[in-house]
Amino acid sequence: MKTLDLITIGRSSVDLYGDQIGGRLEDMGSFSKYIGGSPTNIACGTARLGLKSAVITGVGDEHMGRFIREQLVREGVDVRGVKTDPDRLTALVLLGIRDEDSFPLIFYRENCADMGLTEADIDEDFIASARAVVATGTHLSHPQTEAATIRALDFARKHGARTALDIDYRPNLWGVAGHGEGESRFVESAAVTAKLQASLHYFDLIVGTEEEFHIAGGSTDTIAALRAVRAVSDATLVCKRGAAGAVAFEGAIPDSLDEGRTGPGFPIEVFNVLGAGDGFFSGLMKGWLDGEDWPRALEYANACGAFAVSRHGCTPAYPSLTELDFFLKRGVTRPDLRNDAELDRIHRATNRTNPGAGDWSEMRVFAFDHRGQLEEMEGYTPAKGGAFKELCLKAARQVADGRPGHGILCDNRIGRAALHAASGAGLWIGRPCEWPGSRPLQLEPELGADCGGLHEWARENVVKVLCFCHPDDDAQVRADQEATVTRLYAAARRNRLEFLLEIIPSKVGPVDDGTAAVLIRQFYAAGIFPDWWKLEPMRSRAGWQNAIAAIEEHDRQTRGIVVLGLEAPEDELAASFKVAAGFDLVRGFAVGRTVFADPARDWLAGRIGDGEAVARMADRYARLCAIWDRARAAARPAGEARAARREGGFAPIA
Repeated sequence: MKTLDLITIGRSSVDLYGDQIGGRLEDMGSFSKYIGGSPTNIACGTARLGLKSAVITGVGDEHMGRFIREQLVREGVDVRGVKTDPDRLTALVLLGIRDEDSFPLIFYRENCADMGLTEADIDEDFIASARAVVATGTHLSHPQTEAATIRALDFARKHGARTALDIDYRPNLWGVAGHGEGESRFVESAAVTAKLQASLHYFDLIVGTEEEFHIAGGSTDTIAALRAVRAVSDATLVCKRGAAGAVAFEGAIPDSLDEGRTGPGFPIEVFNVLGAGDGFFSGLMKGWLDGEDWPRALEYANACGAFAVSRHGCTPAYPSLTELDFFLKRGVTRPDLRNDAELDRIHRATNRTNPGAGDWSEMRVFAFDHRGQLEEMEGYTPAKGGAFKELCLKAARQVADGRPGHGILCDNRIGRAALHAASGAGLWIGRPCEWPGSRPLQLEPELGADCGGLHEWARENVVKVLCFCHPDDDAQVRADQEATVTRLYAAARRNRLEFLLEIIPSKVGPVDDGTAAVLIRQFYAAGIFPDWWKLEPMRSRAGWQNAIAAIEEHDRQTRGIVVLGLEAPEDELAASFKVAAGFDLVRGFAVGRTVFADPARDWLAGRIGDGEAVARMADRYARLCAIWDRARAAARPAGEARAARREGGFAPIA
């Protein structure tokens, strides 16, 4: 049985992309870190398009190797074929964007981990589980990795899998250009041509630029090169022509490229060509494996390539299937796709893979980000406050016990040690930004006037801001608060951090079943699209229906809602959970003082010790988790609402 759609094989790397556009690589002041390497990019690109993808590659037994493995998992890529090499380092690439024609890069691949692949690393049963195997040219450049690649192709053909080649010619990785010529895409070499031609008969599909077919065919005349490839391979040949799109040839090569099969192209601005070919290949594989005709498959490929050349980075630029479908239906509204606000929202929302995030369809969050409430307690000192928050984290981890769906809210002012210790623990981590109790809203000074302090945040931290607001607020208060939230939201997006907006109207004025919905619509109208909403408990189903309707009108990809507690007694929370759990978009709760307030008072005053404080908080937190789980189980019949959510809608659970 074929459980995978495709397996890619070849190089992987950590890509460090220069953040400054238009400057020399020599002058870059900062870099953004992504996964890279053609097979790795293609595995991620196809996974985003709904294919079941895997990659065979090698990474080092160090931090960067773990980053690649963990990011592949977040992208939905099967990592059974990722070899951890204890003796070699993970490959590294430094890249820059100088202008639309210049993209300097340096490969750090000397004896790197993916070049350690051997025939012994190719498992026949693994290969047999895939509908297709995709190889890239670099691993045909060395006898050891070539042997591993050929073994995978032999198994693929034995077990009826399709085979595809991305020529992916990098002259300096074949040893025919120097280290400083990483940007070079073509250097003639009879030896490289001979090596490639010895392997081309293995493939059903061969993809390359005109220059890549020049090296594969041994001629700088594109038609002659394609005919030379055709002489040794019956594969469908897909030739990429940059802005002119691409053409496919299934049989004899005609006298003109214009006579090949084509698909629609897209008039977009070229920002970054690095990784564009891997995006193109991902779209092509989607069409090819889905049985689409060549015009449709090439349309997918051209669209995915268009996304890639319009954005920073390689894998981060590739679209989700939802995004691709939206783009193909709507078309191009502005050529610089990275500045298309509507498209960018869909891209971010459907490709969220923030570090530490697992399955957050259920959210049980212990909120101990409180500052003012602790500072007012008897016996409080900053040192004792920090120590207490470490006890809160210990209680949270004890209850979570490594299971998904648990999280914390923790601040950086009092709870810094706990916040940092939580990183990598498998918890969802929210971090507050507001100055406690402020209205109009003010932010913590550490963020800076332009919220530039978010640049220092761990990527798994979710930006959380609490706004005391009400539909009856006067125009100036509303404008001031929305401006502050907008500034913070823009900074969160700029730093690739998820954003949670908490609104509490009941502390400002009277509320009814429509209050939250009005506020939600106001924030969307201001251009703020939170990943998460944190809302007060609604007294009725009508309140939740109204709030959810307001969200549905504007954002079908929000992660969901968590219910706050306001130090309510456990029985009141149970009643509110019973109502909230009937709506699938309500993911769970984020409750704090109900869990920690009494233990905190006793601990700070010296009436109890560490062990009792942890035990009491763990007991209360665990009880709330159980209450939520029971409410959810009672409200959800046969997973109907879950199915509705997967189909793109939010439905109350009957």
